[in-house]
Parts: sequence; C-alpha cells; structure tokens
Amino acid sequence: MNDESRVEYKDYQSEGNTYSDENLKNSKSKVDLNNLIKRVKDEEKRSKRQNIVISAAALSVVAVFGIMLTL
Repeated sequence: MNDESRVEYKDYQSEGNTYSDENLKNSKSKVDLNNLIKRVKDEEKRSKRQNIVISAAALSVVAVFGIMLTL
C-alpha cells in the first residue's frame, strides 16, 4: 500500500456523537435555506407577540394600581 492510496479519516465530536470525514461526506441530508428563514421569521413573530402580551399586562397592572390610589 503506497501513501497515495491511504485515506486518513478524522473524527469529529458533537454533542456526544462521533462523526468521521467519511460519514460527513456520505451524508445525504440537505439544509433548506427557505425553511430556516421561515423558522426565524416565525420565532420573531412569537417573540413580538410575547413582548406585546407582557407589555399589556404590565400596563394593566400599573393602570389598576393607579386607579386604586386615586380612590
């Protein structure tokens, strides 16, 4: 066996799993950029809604407390 025919595989570890170069090259999974962008936009929408709900709740508490002080 000559040096040119030898293949050197490196091991990668991620979250307790070990992957070699061969496994990474043979992986058929593809990342769809459109799906990732959609997920980010959906997460931003959820975050905005959550912030609005929290803000509304805080304003309500302040308003109720203010009304109670004026009585």
